[in-house]
Amino acid sequence: QVQLLESGGGSVQAGGSLRLSCVVSRYTTNPYSMAWFRQAPGKEREGLAYIGTDSQTTYADSVKGRFTISRDNAKKILYLQMNNLKPEDTAVYYCAARPFDLAYNRLVAGNYDYWGQGTQVTVSS
Repeated sequence: QVQLLESGGGSVQAGGSLRLSCVVSRYTTNPYSMAWFRQAPGKEREGLAYIGTDSQTTYADSVKGRFTISRDNAKKILYLQMNNLKPEDTAVYYCAARPFDLAYNRLVAGNYDYWGQGTQVTVSS
């Protein structure tokens, strides 16, 4: 069973940057695709970025051009580079994984089997 552990969250002023990491442990022999989600208080979990086994990516409009998802398969680490952060980016950020790729609905939380515990990102104005 895949286990995920996020890190890199923190507090930053608007316009700043953070890089989140997600370490994959208990690796499965199946190739897996991964994604980043976030959840703010009182809101539904929102899909932000997806990366497939072939490194194909998909982004939500809310973060396109500001966030970049990447993966280091050798180190089994997923990254989310977040630039030009805004107060509305404040949330708990989660990484997620699932076996194989998704052809569609890549940013739908219900399509993922494994989740990290989350890391808090706070952006002040």
